[in-house]
Order: sequence, then structure tokens, then C-alpha cells
Amino acid sequence: MSDEGYCAAAGVSEPPGTAGPPFAECVLCREPTEYPESYRGITMCPRCEWQEAQRSACSG
Repeated sequence: MSDEGYCAAAGVSEPPGTAGPPFAECVLCREPTEYPESYRGITMCPRCEWQEAQRSACSG
């Protein structure tokens, strides 16, 4: 077994787009989102978008 650990993959770098422009903060948890800072409107990270979609789907 290698020293890299169980989940480490050889030759894998960061996902594309992670070294791009500054990203907007999520309005709920303040984590970086997939949207640039210049994006207009409410910005949410993928996790908060998913949770909000669940809330709105179950509210009616």
C-alpha cells in the first residue's frame, strides 16, 4: 500500500475552474460559490442550493 492514503489518486489535480477569478460568497454559509463576484443576484454554493430546492419542493 502506498503512503498517499486510501482515497488519494495519482496524477489528479484540482478541478477545472478552481484557479479562476475571485468567486462570490454564498449568502447563507459564506463559502465560495461557482459564480464570479460580478454575478448579479443571489449566489449560493451547490450544497445550499440543493437544500433550498428541498425546502421549496416540500413546502407545498
